[in-house]
Amino acid sequence: MSNSSSISHFLLLALADTRQLQLLHFCLLLGISLAALLANSLIISAVACGHHLHMPMFFFLLNLALSDLGSICTTVPKAMHNSLWDTRDISYSGCAAQVFFFLFFITAEFSLLTVMCYDRYVSICKPLHYGTLLGSRACAHMAAAAWASGFLTALLHTANTFSLPLCHGNVLGQFFCEIPHILKLSFSHSTFRKIGISLLAVSLAFGCFLFIVFSYVQILRAVLRIPSVQGWHKAFSTCLPHLAVVSLFLSTAGFAYMKPLSVSSPALDLAVSVLYSVVPPALNPLIYSLRNQELKAAVWTLVTGQFQKH
Repeated sequence: MSNSSSISHFLLLALADTRQLQLLHFCLLLGISLAALLANSLIISAVACGHHLHMPMFFFLLNLALSDLGSICTTVPKAMHNSLWDTRDISYSGCAAQVFFFLFFITAEFSLLTVMCYDRYVSICKPLHYGTLLGSRACAHMAAAAWASGFLTALLHTANTFSLPLCHGNVLGQFFCEIPHILKLSFSHSTFRKIGISLLAVSLAFGCFLFIVFSYVQILRAVLRIPSVQGWHKAFSTCLPHLAVVSLFLSTAGFAYMKPLSVSSPALDLAVSVLYSVVPPALNPLIYSLRNQELKAAVWTLVTGQFQKH
């Protein structure tokens, strides 16, 4: 029997058993993280430097890229370090920091995706009121609210999780510190607090999900009333990237947290966690840039301009 005060470190799940596979996983994570860092940094720079992109949609996209950068930088570097040096250790404070920042960026990302859905709803269903409802001050307030929700959620969940007494050792069944795996180490009489933590997270996520579904139902109804095929194409071209990013986020995270225990295994848990924590930050910039000609042009101008300077 041990408690949280006597635990100085946790043992994370090893990505592989053999040295060759560990190095292979290191290379794969390095490639994915570099792609995510490059793609998101290009979007941030293109939106920040391109004055013609200073619009609500691109402002929220810049914030989304920041959250993607933060989330992948929270989990991947430690996993790469452990694979390269054949270790599983993470300090108690490092684990708490990882939980906090991962929750912060993931919650902020889901909130930003909800705000971006509202942007699409206003632009298609209430185009005459777009400038009023999504002015610069309103956009700043919505982005600030998204980041604030991430901070408060992360602070509350981290404080609650690490105040629980731990009695089942320090071995986590995940390659990064994740709340469900930490809760498995706590005493059984802490069940009420565990349920409270879960209900809060589920309520917030479900509220955002309902808002997104309601908005897209209204968007679909408005698009079907557009008489021209060209109008349909323009409306769907702005909505499809956002819908694809939301679907990728919800499907991977939803499966990770709601899959039946009967289909759970360390290998499956590891694969699913990589899908929702590592893959989306790398794919989101690609999804948005493929369908948006303005963004592609801005990124191309930024890249070619930098090459010409050198």
